[in-house]
Amino acid sequence: MQKKTELITNRDGSIFHLNLLPGDIADKIIIVGDPGRVDMLSSLLTDIRIRKENREFRTITGFAGGTEVSIISSGIGTDNVDILINELDALVNIDLVTGEPKPEPVSLTFVRIGTSGGLREDVPTGSYVITETAVGFDGLIHFYEGYDWLLDNMLSSVIAEYLEWPDTLPFPYAVNANRELADMFGGDRFLRGITISAPGFYGPQGRKLRLETFDSEINGKLAEFSFRGRKICNYEMESSAIYGLSGLLGHKAITACLVIGNRITGEFINDYKPAIMDLADRVLKII
Repeated sequence: MQKKTELITNRDGSIFHLNLLPGDIADKIIIVGDPGRVDMLSSLLTDIRIRKENREFRTITGFAGGTEVSIISSGIGTDNVDILINELDALVNIDLVTGEPKPEPVSLTFVRIGTSGGLREDVPTGSYVITETAVGFDGLIHFYEGYDWLLDNMLSSVIAEYLEWPDTLPFPYAVNANRELADMFGGDRFLRGITISAPGFYGPQGRKLRLETFDSEINGKLAEFSFRGRKICNYEMESSAIYGLSGLLGHKAITACLVIGNRITGEFINDYKPAIMDLADRVLKII
């Protein structure tokens, strides 16, 4: 049996942070950042049987058409995603009483629906971007073993060299979306490309308020990057961890983001909720 400090549960047997029991989640899970967005998207589900929350983690489980779906908020950042993905995996793949892995692994499907900042002029506000590859500036994957097979090391090395990446920062890592899921999102409505997952909103995304950044021209460089026809579309803060941990644990993951601001042109959408609802509706119909 594992130490109680390794796999922590609450008095009712629920997993520590998410406050969920194994039967509370569906095999298909929509991940959003804002807990309020869970409530907003709840109108897209019927027969909701679970409503639970703890801290920034809010969960509902119901039906989209004939398919059971859970919608869960992660909060902001890859550190929160580390909690979310590991605890969701534990709910289906570990006996929470003994701490032992179950004999037959279950594979979950994760679709992140979020907002992001466009990094090229041809990724205007209002665009829907499918993250074919997430490049993490956060370093989370380096805390786990056995990830080399999962990474696109050539892409991350090219980006690091191109940006003259300093040794004081975690080395970037690139993880591809699940191919089966990526192939489901076709048509003209979705742009596809590389997404940068930053470990912060201000300096790590090139924003300057009162502090200078390590590279004042990083956004322009990212906008001009191209490698074998692959280009960088946008910034956000979660996908690298979702893709990396999902791949290591045997789950499927993809991200669909609405571009609410363009870092090159300075455009910004203040009322983006209708577009998020439209994106979520499209995603639910696809999956």
